[in-house]
Amino acid sequence: MTSPAVPRSSRFETWRLFVIYAVIFIVLVVLLGKLLSLQVFGGRNWIDAAVANYTKEISIPAARGIIYDRNGYVLVRNIASYNITITPANLPNDNADIQRIYRDISTLTGIPVNSGTVEQAKLYAPCVGGPGISQLVDLGDSLAPYSPVEIKCDVSQDVARLVQEHESDWPGVSVEVNPIRDYPTGSLTADVIGYLGPIPAILEPQLTARGFVANRDKYGYAGIELSLQDVLAGQNGKRVVQVDVAGQEIRNLQPPVAAQPGYNVTLTIDTRLQQAAEASLLREINYWNTYFYGNTGQIRISSGVVMAMNPKTGEILAMVSYPTYQNNRMARFIPYTYYQQLSQDPRHPLLNNTIQSEYPPGSTFKLAAANGVLNEGVISSPNQIINAPGQIELCNVYTPNEPCGPNNMHPFVDWIYDTDPAGFGQIDFYHCIAYSSDVCFYKVGGGFGTEIPNGGLGIFRLGEYARALGYGVPSGIELPGEASGLIPDPKWKRITQGENWSTGDTYIATVGQGYVLATPLQVLMSGETMANSGKLMQPTIVRQVTDSSGNVQTVWYSPSDSTQWMPHQSVDAQGNVHQDWIELGSGKIANQMPAGSYQISPFVPNVKWDITKDPRIGTFTCEAGNCIPTGQYKTVAPNVVKEVQAGMRMAVTDPRGTLHAAFVTDYPLPIAVAGKTGTAEYCDDVALAANRCQYGQWPSHGWTLAYAPYENPEIVVAAFMYNGGEGAIVAAPVVARVMQAYFELKSIDQANAGGG
Repeated sequence: MTSPAVPRSSRFETWRLFVIYAVIFIVLVVLLGKLLSLQVFGGRNWIDAAVANYTKEISIPAARGIIYDRNGYVLVRNIASYNITITPANLPNDNADIQRIYRDISTLTGIPVNSGTVEQAKLYAPCVGGPGISQLVDLGDSLAPYSPVEIKCDVSQDVARLVQEHESDWPGVSVEVNPIRDYPTGSLTADVIGYLGPIPAILEPQLTARGFVANRDKYGYAGIELSLQDVLAGQNGKRVVQVDVAGQEIRNLQPPVAAQPGYNVTLTIDTRLQQAAEASLLREINYWNTYFYGNTGQIRISSGVVMAMNPKTGEILAMVSYPTYQNNRMARFIPYTYYQQLSQDPRHPLLNNTIQSEYPPGSTFKLAAANGVLNEGVISSPNQIINAPGQIELCNVYTPNEPCGPNNMHPFVDWIYDTDPAGFGQIDFYHCIAYSSDVCFYKVGGGFGTEIPNGGLGIFRLGEYARALGYGVPSGIELPGEASGLIPDPKWKRITQGENWSTGDTYIATVGQGYVLATPLQVLMSGETMANSGKLMQPTIVRQVTDSSGNVQTVWYSPSDSTQWMPHQSVDAQGNVHQDWIELGSGKIANQMPAGSYQISPFVPNVKWDITKDPRIGTFTCEAGNCIPTGQYKTVAPNVVKEVQAGMRMAVTDPRGTLHAAFVTDYPLPIAVAGKTGTAEYCDDVALAANRCQYGQWPSHGWTLAYAPYENPEIVVAAFMYNGGEGAIVAAPVVARVMQAYFELKSIDQANAGGG
């Protein structure tokens, strides 16, 4: 008998329903929350992302400013560079037609149709040999088919025209025109102008934020191209366009912002005088190298400098540094092999020796000592007779109480000793300058018994007068990398050499040797100060800055950080107008410029100081060889400057004067000239390698400094010959010929002006 079936319960468990409802509710809440997050709270982000997907910002390159010399001669300009490009999206649909185009372009450019793979092509920069045309185009097609792919850069104008003539036969192929720098004067002005290169990696974030484009825009690497980068560069323009998924432009989204061209710069250089100065320098270098070594290829004088300046204004009229380089070879790109060759040359042709190299100034430095000796009363008057034999014995001690004896008595010889051991004999101070007597300056600089008591001028006071003439600090000229030179003192020697200062150090520092170092520009500035009766003008290489329409702009230059500033007016909330300054390039607004800034456009002569009016000479209290600054300053008496000028004039007029042969016998000028020569023994790495740093065998540099006309100077010239020997023999002819060229050019200009 079977039991009856138990009926199944139909009762529904309600908790299950609540679970289902809860899950559905949670899902809906999550979806709603996500919807609110995407469309409400994060909607702007997604809209921005969507806009960014179809928005493309195109930088419009600004034309870089042109550089002229003082007479309007073009020193730097922009010329067209032609690149052959292929736009993948514009190529024909038929692959046979595409291959035909590739073959034609390959025949024209020398780029192979196929070479390597697309993956390998990713490793190459545009226009760098390696990938084939097909690989370059395929890579561009995969990235941005509507963007031109550079196949061959910097082709000739004839090749560019041929491509343009065949544009209908070669769809997708076009010529891209880019501006590049051209330097018509080439190596003649390379050290002044400099050259351009790619944006340095360290500056890329900063410059990108200012609108520069890496791997396209160029940046100054030397010379004016670097120091006035912000003046010359201009401001890139901008187009914001809508593009489709393939990168094709559809429409402008914003009104285009035009590029602002860079300002043009006019330099103080006279290209004609620059050419004459370079020719004179090379003529002398080649003559002496041939004289000593014939045509063997060996060189004695390896480098040199010649500079000319208007002493009344500080304008640099010529600035020649040898050896130099061809900046035109750097115009399109910087060739590695050429740059390596320049970098490894022991003569350092990439250095502008006029401001970046430091040498012992030799007897040109005696002008500082001469002013100090007269102004401090070390001698009673310039007529005081000083005995200047060919050689004297001086006591060289390192401490004030050290006694003099056989072990510390050393001979100090005059430069004339080898040819005339008797020396110059009894001479006054005018002739000390004119004859450049070392013995005379040893005595007045460091003292000599009862003849010149109390230690003479001394190193501390010598340093004060040297700095007053422009030594020891950078001049602030508008060129990068300027060296400061060196005016040593006892503290410096203890720190750097680990020795006490000796009396012998003072003797040789007085004649511009030992530890004393100067740039050729500083030597020129010392001559400028003397020619200008004590007034030291700010050296400048810039005459004016103009916009593209020729309007002169007001520009100031800060030597401390090489920034350039222009006047800027701002209005506050109350409507008050304030005169501020805007930094070119960065756009930073400031209520004042950095200390030491000076106006470079429109040109106005900037007086650094006048040693006869501005107290520049620090005074000291000295006891037992220890000198303590008093904190007080004084000027140089005007008559002191005039007496030193008279000694410089006598260097030309006196038959035994160091400049008599150059300016009276060899290159006579109908204009009164005054000047100073210098011969500086040295011991550097080159001399050490040649085993020349031995007593009696030290090599020497040659210097000459001169100005004219004597009564009303309008030009001062300095020349330097590395390892040249006596300045009166090797450097003076260079200076004389440059002066001749200057006055000849002046006569020509006056005749042309009169004839017009």
